[in-house]
Amino acid sequence: MLNKNKMANVVLNFSSANSISDPNDRSVLIIGLKQHLACYDAVKTKLVPRVDGETYKAAIDTLHPLPTDSISLWFNNATAAALPVKVSRHNTPSRSHSITKLVKSCLSGAGNEVIVMVCDKDNMFASACAIGRAFPLFSRKSGYMSKTTKRVVTVEFVLSDGGTVTEEEAQTLSVSVESIRLAARLVDTPCNEMNTDHFIEEVKKVGVELAIEPFIVQGESLQEKGFGGIYGVGKAAEHAPALAVLSHRPDHATQTIAWVGKGIVYDTGGLSIKGKTGMPGMKRDCGGAAGLLGAFRAAVKMGFKENLHLVLCLAENSVGPLSARPDDIHVLYSGRSVEINNTDAEGRLVLGDGVAYAARDLKADIILDMATLTGAQGISTGKYHAGLLTNNEDWETACMKAGRNSGDLVFPLVYSPELHFSEFGSAVADMKNSVADRGNAQSSCAGLFIGAHIGFDFPGVWIHIDMASPSHSGERATGYGVALLLSLFGRASKSALLNSVSPLGTTQNNEVVENASKKIRLV
Repeated sequence: MLNKNKMANVVLNFSSANSISDPNDRSVLIIGLKQHLACYDAVKTKLVPRVDGETYKAAIDTLHPLPTDSISLWFNNATAAALPVKVSRHNTPSRSHSITKLVKSCLSGAGNEVIVMVCDKDNMFASACAIGRAFPLFSRKSGYMSKTTKRVVTVEFVLSDGGTVTEEEAQTLSVSVESIRLAARLVDTPCNEMNTDHFIEEVKKVGVELAIEPFIVQGESLQEKGFGGIYGVGKAAEHAPALAVLSHRPDHATQTIAWVGKGIVYDTGGLSIKGKTGMPGMKRDCGGAAGLLGAFRAAVKMGFKENLHLVLCLAENSVGPLSARPDDIHVLYSGRSVEINNTDAEGRLVLGDGVAYAARDLKADIILDMATLTGAQGISTGKYHAGLLTNNEDWETACMKAGRNSGDLVFPLVYSPELHFSEFGSAVADMKNSVADRGNAQSSCAGLFIGAHIGFDFPGVWIHIDMASPSHSGERATGYGVALLLSLFGRASKSALLNSVSPLGTTQNNEVVENASKKIRLV
């Protein structure tokens, strides 16, 4: 298996060309469904003179993917790998998780390489994103730190219908994967290198890249301006909590969208402290904010036609003399009071401030929050599917479709505030921050707490994505959320490829305007 350290030292180059190389000089990995791999004429430019057509056909015939399989075509320098034959209806037809695993296990890791992805055009976006997830950027291994030369891995596509990849599509794939790797790097980086101040610097870098000046409220200013959730969670840490906002306001926008991310750069649990086995890995509690920062970067770079606001709620849930205590009462930006009964239920507090700001100050029509919110999410929907809670059935269906189109899978949680919100009842405040019964739809309840701060009568669309488990695979971040958001809001993009993987697909332009409001129809 490829040394994981070598994966971090890689530049990914997505190409629209069919390059020519000898596997003796540049190794090649060819991935696809077995029936699609019968394409020697399309891939021989990477194989001759080492592998002829007869040898290639014989090798492909021996593949028996259960669920995957691979075979050497010429030593370790040329490999073919077959994807699972079948996928169920709740999986992505791209087989993206298998693609990532095959790339990690089958590349030689020696010098520059080329990956040839053989697939349907509909699966090109998800396949590219899956390849990108195999190449994390963060490493502090001594071998990696001493390297100054990066390997170049070129990714090319052979489309099953015989079509070609345009330069614009290759650029879309490149920007998308760059942003996935950015998000994963932020999540992989430990808190001693990615505290709230460091995270703000990352926001500023993206702002410079997009020519957007960030709006930042930090430290005591949070308390003064009424952000009692973010301030209360992060006030005990050495590095002050913050609200960081990037706003994209194009001409002729028809609606306003806000993406609100949980950015807990480390979660000790506060005074309701986690145990020694539960705390390691809590550097990943900023996964929602990281994924949305990456998605915002990619969406704006590729031309987003609507008003788009990124609202990041940044804090370190630390332990100290200033830590929030159980029984404390905090007043959030919504004006509603919260009795703290569990300081380890902190993500919903910061997001409560974030969504209230999006609704009140930004006047958002669509509010999406994303967070590594509950451990119960993994029990509810598993390691691959994020939990989805929304007040709108059309958007629920659209999110599931975008998940299958992008490889960032989602599955609905129960939305029933009239049955579940009573779990937060308090005798002295408007609500508590943690449920009375942890066996009663815990992930749904956690999401409802956030929704309560814009009100269950909010006239717009509210979407909550709990991606605690799919934010990482083993000890590595996945960059979850970037591909999902680009697909879900693809109709607002100038990118033809993102339009094609949106929930509406390739619907004609004259069919995508909501007549009464003149808004671009997104789902």
